[in-house]
Amino acid sequence: MSLAATVLGEGTPVVLLPGFALDSSVMAMACEPAFAAAASVTGRRWQRIYLDLPGTGGSPAGEPTSEAVLSAVRTTVAELIGTTAYLLAGHSYGGYLAAGLARRDPGRIAGLLLICVGPRIGPEDRDLSGVLPSTPEPGWLAEVPEELHAHLRHAIGHQTKASADRVAAAFSRRAPIDEVYLDALRPAGYRLQDEPGQDGAGAASTFPGPATLLAGRRDRIAGYRDSFAALSSYPDGKVTACADAGHYLPFEQPEIFAMGLLDWLRSVPQAPGH
Repeated sequence: MSLAATVLGEGTPVVLLPGFALDSSVMAMACEPAFAAAASVTGRRWQRIYLDLPGTGGSPAGEPTSEAVLSAVRTTVAELIGTTAYLLAGHSYGGYLAAGLARRDPGRIAGLLLICVGPRIGPEDRDLSGVLPSTPEPGWLAEVPEELHAHLRHAIGHQTKASADRVAAAFSRRAPIDEVYLDALRPAGYRLQDEPGQDGAGAASTFPGPATLLAGRRDRIAGYRDSFAALSSYPDGKVTACADAGHYLPFEQPEIFAMGLLDWLRSVPQAPGH
């Protein structure tokens, strides 16, 4: 199964995977300003490949399992760039998939960026201890559609009007989703077979390349302590935990996110001609 993709620019390929029920437009809105800033600082070029996961954007639904989703990602990447080594980034569920791909194809991936993601997908398996409380700015959701209020109160850690407006603007660009497919995926087939900690699966699996894990200390969905625990799988890895950010860190703290992405890109050796 092939996925819809938005390909921007030329240079070292970077594959970017969005969060659950989001799509390439949301991921691009988060990342494109950061890539532009990185390019102006380094003079390097990156080809950004934003994928729509099944049931979102321009991608059809498929078998409602993360194994099938990961297979579609692998197929699409091979169709787009062949056997070229590439960088891989993912947010939330997209980061969970990216970590799984790094376990299975470590030789293909030159660098890994995980944004607000833990190593285990089940809510009951996430370490949410130590998550900092938020201090909402008065009227911070005033301009946000009512149907987003409950989710944003839970997901946004830096509860300001600017943060809420940026997240809502990104959501407004999202294409319609296949709700039947996504409702089947989450309860039945969410976990990858080699998820770390499942009967020892993945416990000894490491990704040797440069890895950066960005976390928000006010993230009530993924937490942040699991990112530090995951470092055992990334011998060349680092964690940046932002004190005043939640699950939508790239929109809540865009300047900090841009610095984190720049630091990650600098950690990856430059390919000849790029």
